[in-house]
Amino acid sequence: MTSEAQSSVIRRLDESLINRIAAGEIIHRPSSALKELLENALDAGSTSIKITAKEGGLKMLQIQDNGSGIHKADLPVLCERFTTSKIKKFGDLAALTTYGFRGEALASISHVAHLSVVTKTKSDSCAWRACYNDGVLSPPKPGQTSEPKPCAGNDGTLLTVEDLFYNVPTRLASLRSGADEYKRILDVVTQYAVHNPAVSFQCKKTGQAQSDVTTPGGASVLQVIGLLYGSSLSKELVHVPIDKQKPIEKGSSPWEADAYISNPNYQSKRFTFLLFINHRLVESSRIKRAMEAVYTGMLPKGACPFVYLSLLLDPKDVDPNVHPTKREVHFLNEEAIVEIISDKLQTSLATQSSSRTFETQTLLTGGTLDESSKRPSKRRRIEDGDVETIPLDAPRKIYSNHKVRTSLHDRTLEEWMPISGTSAGDGDQGERPIEVEDSAEAGNAQVEAPAPSRSKEISESVCRLTSVLELRSEVLVGQHRGMTEIIKEHIF
Repeated sequence: MTSEAQSSVIRRLDESLINRIAAGEIIHRPSSALKELLENALDAGSTSIKITAKEGGLKMLQIQDNGSGIHKADLPVLCERFTTSKIKKFGDLAALTTYGFRGEALASISHVAHLSVVTKTKSDSCAWRACYNDGVLSPPKPGQTSEPKPCAGNDGTLLTVEDLFYNVPTRLASLRSGADEYKRILDVVTQYAVHNPAVSFQCKKTGQAQSDVTTPGGASVLQVIGLLYGSSLSKELVHVPIDKQKPIEKGSSPWEADAYISNPNYQSKRFTFLLFINHRLVESSRIKRAMEAVYTGMLPKGACPFVYLSLLLDPKDVDPNVHPTKREVHFLNEEAIVEIISDKLQTSLATQSSSRTFETQTLLTGGTLDESSKRPSKRRRIEDGDVETIPLDAPRKIYSNHKVRTSLHDRTLEEWMPISGTSAGDGDQGERPIEVEDSAEAGNAQVEAPAPSRSKEISESVCRLTSVLELRSEVLVGQHRGMTEIIKEHIF
């Protein structure tokens, strides 16, 4: 037998190699590991979830919940592949109401990282700690047994993933910086927090006192969107409830949806699209294109909307087992359902587009303002063809260092300059009373002239030098009247 024939022999792969390959299909990066752990926590009925990450989750990723916990008897098989409490037979997929069902998440994580679990049920008197490596229990320290050990802990489960991809150097090298991975983690937490407003979420870096994402729990979807995406967005959202619809065709089931979409006044550089099908965060290029088409003609080029859509279908009409990470799902009558949703959203937006707000520039470069329009408005509201000017707020406060003295008794620059056209003795003239003629209304009277100012006129010096006289005459002829008046009347 030749060497080529020998090399083509089919061999059974080692079990650890199989599991590591499968883990690479499910756990792409720290955010995908967090997504699996978050779904397990929500399946356990948690009302509070806390996430802590170190170096973007590559060094350490920890998630703590207050759910139902894991029984001690289930810990030995917790991280084995295809061990789950969600389904028992294939037919259970038709009535699936949970996030997980394959039992591969924890098994995959244990094959590419060091995993430890601290869990406690309400019936247990203490918590139990277990460590896993390659899907099986492992001793926490050399020389110790691998059996779960009792410890202190609260009700719920604490999962700690350390040194992610330590044994897959190629995958580790392909990931970006820890800051970029942490942003992806925040995106996942934000999306699940919006869809689960009754659950309290907290996400922060290791050693950081303040959380980067915090939701109180017990809030509404609109309140959580305003908290995480800003009040400027929440004010521009339109709630579009789509009540239970009739089956599309015979054999299918009724369905319903709920959406929060931004009105035409909101514009963003990035299209934010949150899609949940049966409470599962998924992606759908067809639905995304349909949502973009709804806003065609309403938003200017380069502007993007915000869309949150939650679609509830009968589990038997949905196939979640089409992607290793369950990122995509297929469901019956997808095209017809998407068309109905698009029509509903477009109808709601049509009622909102009657009032639009635009940012306008009121004064172009080189323009001049009239006295009556020194403080123009910055916005115009266009409604039914009418233009309404929105006035600005109260005038700005003028600080003391910007104020100028305008009293007539203040000193002026003229006081320090020679006065042309006067002789040597004309500077000090006494004030005389001014006589007025008799009239029918008043008799002889004298009106005194205004009180003299503190400033004195400086007379021009007498000079007989021809050169000086010629220079003075040239200055008088070449002087700028407007500039001279500005300097003469300036008060300081």
